[in-house]
Amino acid sequence: MSINSNINVGGLNFAWDLEKGKFLFEEQDAVLFWITSAMKTFFDTIEEISGEEASSLVFESTGYRQGFVVGEYFEKMKDVDVAEAANMITNTYASAGWGKTEIKELNFETKTLVAYIKDSWEHKINVAQGKKKGTTYLPAHYAGVFSGLFGTNIWYKIIQDQLDGHEYSIIEYFPSDITASNNIHELSRKKESEQIRQLEEMVEKKTKELVELVKRLSSPMIPVLEGIVVVPLIGKYDEDRSEELIVNTLNNLPKHKANFLVLDLTGIDKDVNHHTVNLIEKIGAAASLIGTQTILVGISAELGIILTQSNINLSRFETFQTLQHGIHHALAQAGKAII
Repeated sequence: MSINSNINVGGLNFAWDLEKGKFLFEEQDAVLFWITSAMKTFFDTIEEISGEEASSLVFESTGYRQGFVVGEYFEKMKDVDVAEAANMITNTYASAGWGKTEIKELNFETKTLVAYIKDSWEHKINVAQGKKKGTTYLPAHYAGVFSGLFGTNIWYKIIQDQLDGHEYSIIEYFPSDITASNNIHELSRKKESEQIRQLEEMVEKKTKELVELVKRLSSPMIPVLEGIVVVPLIGKYDEDRSEELIVNTLNNLPKHKANFLVLDLTGIDKDVNHHTVNLIEKIGAAASLIGTQTILVGISAELGIILTQSNINLSRFETFQTLQHGIHHALAQAGKAII
């Protein structure tokens, strides 16, 4: 074989220049790949990196855009109509190993057609990959070709796939608002929505963890001396937080054998709401039901005014200015003292 070789197959020229390492198809630079090894690896790698959904869109968009370039080229050939151009393109593709494609029911008025594709390189790659569903490079490619030929956007619908055991794939083509670019943007929005959803789930999870942490730390029960426990009320209380505190306190008082519950109100939010006021009465009343006496300490002037203006009667509770005074009182009631 000479260094420079030329052959003609079906009216199409193939040429090699071995010194320059070039292969020419119809006088244009081309490359040759083994389908079930090199091209399969190429497809496998794209899918591995991009994921199945994104890689499918890559093949579809690439096929469409490459086909559109071909369609525009033939559309500019004024002496060739759409049917002739379609025949020339499919014959050229067949000679390049793209499989056998027949265009049927071509209607220039409605801009519709049906393509029958058999044993394409894409189908052979899909078989080698063991796919159950074919990729869409070629269906989208012919959509691009006829978009260029018709001068309007054409899209496709796969009626049957050779991968399902049929003799050939059948694809319908028709005018549509669907475009490769729209599909890219839709996937981007979908991925953004998925990322937002994942972030929202993460935030919700972290918020729940934080709420649980706040519940555990904001109003702890502190056993200070035998029979005396202190519960500091901190911040602002809503209905849920109030109920949580009451339940936890009542569950833990027997465990500590508490005779005295000292509620320290020093850390109460200055903007006291009715939930907080009700909480003070409820927790004291509930504690008395299990034999625990409640002592209130750390009532600020602002809180004292609000409690006075409320309809709640706190006269049954002993009150002291500081936590130290409250603990000393509890000890005295128990007949003890700190020496």
